Amino acid sequence: MISDKLSFSTNLFWDADLSELDMEQHASYVVERVPDYGDWDDRKLICQYYGMEKIKSIALGIRSMERKSLSFIATVTNTPENQFRCYTLLQSKNLH
Repeated sequence: MISDKLSFSTNLFWDADLSELDMEQHASYVVERVPDYGDWDDRKLICQYYGMEKIKSIALGIRSMERKSLSFIATVTNTPENQFRCYTLLQSKNLH
């Protein structure tokens, strides 16, 4: 369950039952959602909770992520964007 100490923005998990959201079990969901839809305080919360190495480890395998979120995570973890799974998938999208 989300700890009482973690107070994410109210709009962040609009499609989830927060009483059922476990920060460890659903870490991939949280790490994907926060950079895409959260604000700066939300990002700081996950950095404090998970630490940069765990965020990097999780983010490397995420299939879909906004470009700005990918850039943010790549920058704060000092990891080239092309090492992330979502980078390869972003490159293969046909943009109009």
